[in-house]
Amino acid sequence: MAKIQLISRRVVKLCFAVALLLATSANITASAQYYGAPYYGAQCDAPTSCCDTCDSPCDTSGACDSCGNEGGCLLCSNYTRFSKSLASSGIALQNNVTQFYMGNTTGGLEREFRYSGHGDYVMNADFGKLGIQEGLFLKIRAEHRFGESLAGTTGAFLPSNVAADLPVTDSDKLYITNFLITQALSENFVLFAGKLDTLDGDVNAFAHGRGIRQFSNLAFVGTPLALRSVPYSTLGLGFAYLLDGEPLFSFTVLNAKDTAGTIGLNELFEDGAALTSELRLPTQFMGKPGHQLFGGSWNSRSFVSLGQDPRIVLPNVPIARQVGSWSLYWNMDQYVVTDPCKPGKGWGYFARAGIADRDTNPLAYYLSAGLGGTSPIARRDNDSFGIGYYYSGTSNQIGPLLSIALGSPIGDGQGVELFYNAAVSPMLTITPDLQVISPSRDNLDTALVAGLRVNLAF
Repeated sequence: MAKIQLISRRVVKLCFAVALLLATSANITASAQYYGAPYYGAQCDAPTSCCDTCDSPCDTSGACDSCGNEGGCLLCSNYTRFSKSLASSGIALQNNVTQFYMGNTTGGLEREFRYSGHGDYVMNADFGKLGIQEGLFLKIRAEHRFGESLAGTTGAFLPSNVAADLPVTDSDKLYITNFLITQALSENFVLFAGKLDTLDGDVNAFAHGRGIRQFSNLAFVGTPLALRSVPYSTLGLGFAYLLDGEPLFSFTVLNAKDTAGTIGLNELFEDGAALTSELRLPTQFMGKPGHQLFGGSWNSRSFVSLGQDPRIVLPNVPIARQVGSWSLYWNMDQYVVTDPCKPGKGWGYFARAGIADRDTNPLAYYLSAGLGGTSPIARRDNDSFGIGYYYSGTSNQIGPLLSIALGSPIGDGQGVELFYNAAVSPMLTITPDLQVISPSRDNLDTALVAGLRVNLAF
């Protein structure tokens, strides 16, 4: 058996090397809008207007030069022009520094306010524009956290501001969580390989944003069910089929365990592999844009304990040894109101649902729904809002183990989050955030989390 596993690992590593070779040898033109893996690639917020698109560090089109001098301070305008000039040459920057001052005011485990933050620095290189090779892209992401984490104060398993705990919970060092090579083999088909993070998976127009642009609570950033079988940052490879520049179908093979703190080559497929796949179908219900996403994940490694994950708050409780873990999930977003003169402006509703392996996953099923999008307040169409509700069902296999470890009966968890993004400038947003969280631990009272999030995008 050991010999078979060794041969399997060598075969997978060979496939990984071949994918990298293909990614650097093909010579086919592709859309410059695509910089990374569809499940885990860089996702920019939808442009809100001509001028907003110009001011966004995601913009590479140079289509709105006439808006370049509208408003803003001289320093911001100069930086905007510099970013646009750099992007037109093939280097696009998308950087964020997010600060949180949030606290639990009642219930839960601890009642105090804490300051924390997260730095997210992304560079997308288009080697076609750089004159090296058409259809070849490189995405590099560096992340770090700072301050005191709020995780654990509410007693809930899902952190109320997940970005403040990433990429490594107990470290404030800068880590490279993405070094991803993407090569287009046609206008609609791409290969990718390298190190990639998974927080951009399970894309949703109104409930996504990496915990720094939309909701802060992990429950609305993605599907919590997939965390058990999908590492946060690790080596992987895959392919995607694009429709109108957006991922329609993707398939990814990942190293089975997280390697955010290391390069990951020494651990490559040592403990097995994780497989993920997503199908994201565009819709036009009621004549308005929307999406229906269907996804799944599977991890072949052996699970012997819950372990600590920066995306979820759990004690390191031993469990009966199980080989493999899986999850199936669905999400949808649907615009209700749109502005035909301003693409990306509007609001709508979202929903998520999923199930997971009860023998290895502390969450057996998950549901969420809510509203979000551009602020409906007149003359504040650069602002955005969101309100959501989630319900997480605890596994009847893992729940009793948690009850023993925590000394409390374990039930299901639920919560509500409400935020309002006030755009002070094209680069700065201030976000009041309010959360009501009912922890899975039955001996804890409902927690009320309140605070501010300040995001500087440059």
